[in-house]
Parts: sequence; C-alpha cells; structure tokens
Amino acid sequence: MERVDRCVVLVDAGYLLGAAASLLAGEPARSRITVDHAALIQGLRLRAEADTEQPLLRIYWFDGAPDRVPQPEHRRLRVMPRVTVRLGALTRSDGRWAQKGVDAAMHAELTELARNRACSDVVLVTGDGDLLPGLMSAKEHGVAVHLWAVQAADGDYNQSEDLVAEADERRVLDRAWITQAVRAKDTGGVCPPPPVPRPEIAAILSAPLPEAALAASAERASEAQAAARNGTAEPPARPPAHPHPAPQPKGVPTPKDLAALRAAGDRATTAPAQHPVGNATLRWSSDKGWVERGGPLGEPPETASLPTLAQLTSAEQRWADREEDITTVGGDPFEVGQVFARRWMERLPETVHLQKLSTMYPRIPHRIDGELLRYAARFGLLAHKDDQIDEHDRYAIRAGFWREIDVTTAAEHAPAGE
Repeated sequence: MERVDRCVVLVDAGYLLGAAASLLAGEPARSRITVDHAALIQGLRLRAEADTEQPLLRIYWFDGAPDRVPQPEHRRLRVMPRVTVRLGALTRSDGRWAQKGVDAAMHAELTELARNRACSDVVLVTGDGDLLPGLMSAKEHGVAVHLWAVQAADGDYNQSEDLVAEADERRVLDRAWITQAVRAKDTGGVCPPPPVPRPEIAAILSAPLPEAALAASAERASEAQAAARNGTAEPPARPPAHPHPAPQPKGVPTPKDLAALRAAGDRATTAPAQHPVGNATLRWSSDKGWVERGGPLGEPPETASLPTLAQLTSAEQRWADREEDITTVGGDPFEVGQVFARRWMERLPETVHLQKLSTMYPRIPHRIDGELLRYAARFGLLAHKDDQIDEHDRYAIRAGFWREIDVTTAAEHAPAGE
C-alpha cells in the first residue's frame, strides 16, 4: 500500500487549552479563558500545512466530556470542515476534574493512521508521555512525527521529555500565536458586563439565594405562632425558636424540602392564611428562586396571555435556531439569555406583548422563564450540578434576557437621528 502525502493533526484539547489558560490567565482552568474555535482550527490547519509542507487530511480533536455527552464547543467543532471530535469521559476525583480514555483514543488513532499509511506526517499537540508507544509505532511505519508544545508560563517544558526526545520535529506555539484565538476572561463579575451599566441588572445578580428565602419564610411562621400564643396582632421583636425547625436545604429546594417546610408550617398554625411556608410551591419565575404561587393555576391572566417562544416558532425557524446554537452560540449564561430574548422579540406579532412584559420587570413570567431555562440546559449548564442550573447562572441567564429586552426597547424609543 502506497503512503499518501498529506498531514493529520491530533489535538489533546485538555493539554492545549489547559496550557493556554496557564499562559494567559495564570492557572490551568479552562473556565478562565474564552476560545474562538473557528480561528483556532484555522490556525492549526495553516500552521500544520506550512510546517509539514503537505495538505491537511483532517484534524482530530480529543477531549473529555461528562458521560461522553458533547458540550456546546464539541457540537460547534464537529460540524467544521476537516474536523473530527473524539470524546473520552470527564470524571471528578478529590475535587479535580480528570479525563479518562483520551490518551487511549489518541494512541489508537495514531497507530491506525500509520498502519494504514493514511498520511505521511502527523502533528501531535500533546504533552502526555503515555502517547510515547503510539509515537514510536508511527515512526516505525514511516510517518514523520511533529510534536507541538504550548509556550509554558514558567518558560520550562510542559511536555514529557521522552516525547520530546522521540519526535522528528518540535515546534512551540507561542503567546502571539495562542492569542489569535484564545484570550483570558475578565473575572470581575459573574457574567460579562453589559455595554451600558444598568442598576436593575445588578439587582438581579445580587438577589438572595433560595436558602435565604426559606429562612425568612420559616422565621415568619415562627413569628406568627408567637403572636397567636400571646394574643397580640404584632409578633414579638425576638421570636422564640421554632419547636420543630424545618431543615434548610442548600441551593434550589427539592420537593422533599418543600414537604418538610409544609409540615413545619402546618404545625406552626392551623389558619391557612397564616402559614405561607406550608403553601409554598417551587417556581422558576421568581428572581428570588421560589415564591408562593397565586391562584389555582399559579398564572395571573395578564401573564398567561403572553406567547411562548415555541408558539411563535415555525419548523423552519426551529431548524435555523438549532443551526445557530451549534455554530455560533457560545453557551455563556448571559449570552444564552440574550439569544432567547432576541428570538422571542423578533417573532412577536404585536408590540403590546413586549410592553406588557416590560411592566413585569424583574420577574419573568412563569411559562417563559421555564422555557428559557430549558433552552439554557441544552448548553451544558446542568453538568455536574445534580441536574439543576446553578443559582448564579440562573441570575446571569435572566440578566442577559432583560439586557436584550432593554436594548431593543431603548432603540425603538430613541429619537430619530440618534
């Protein structure tokens, strides 16, 4: 079998992006950087073709993912030309995330390409010495192996010395090359700051967490019990401890937590109007995490009349939305809220709906808010969080939603010529 003169690039994404984060942000956490994947892939292709003097066959992108489920960046990468994504598992051990199966997959791909003479040159972007047997096997099949390193933050090697010794060629991707597609995040806030500061957005981001609301409700029930026992209309300034304190859950209350709170409320008083905790129902539409649901259906008439995005979206638009989600939406919580709001506003048949929504700020109507959070879940925001979106991510999603609403309504009401 005759060897084909072309090059293949095998990328260990954990090494490439972790080393880039160390170089640009001072620590290897990939959450500290933002990546323009289209620019990064284009840069890898041009550099590989220039270094090997061979046309590119394919770029293999090896990465870890929870349960091997593709994350937003993987979905964008795998639809790019000449890119193949291979996923290993991502597991948590001793408080740290670790890839499982990525090295084995790279080794298998490298040896298979060399054995089948699918290419003349292989570019390896990795630092793990576990790939050494595969590298040596590829050389034995007549393949030239090019080893690329990311410039180390401390100026030293960040690759296995055995890999460096066995490679035919070695190149370093320096800071100037890395920053063409990767940059350090501004970690000053929970989400990227909007173009024009708005105090109300900060109010959403600083809203109390659900446990604070639970504690306040339990305290109100205790005050009501003390007032009833003393025969006074006003609760005492320092209410006695609740005889049966309700457990205080962490994060969003579960049905079990709510059942415990309901039981505590029932013990506090028998009057239905006096136990707000007992009637509490988990609800996504509150900026405070959960509130009492009003009415038998929990949806006031003025809110129920607002159409959801699903009701406003045709089959053709749904396909286009999915394509945009895969190729251009990064999955940042703030950005997700903006994209959802933009689509909803663009498809509204009447502006009266937008005016009605604006009067409800900062609360997003229950049905629309639930739809927004289900949309956000597509971007991996549920990962590693017990199938719940983190409180701060929810605030950022809603802040992005309201920012887009604010920008659009401000533009519509701006005087002509501005």
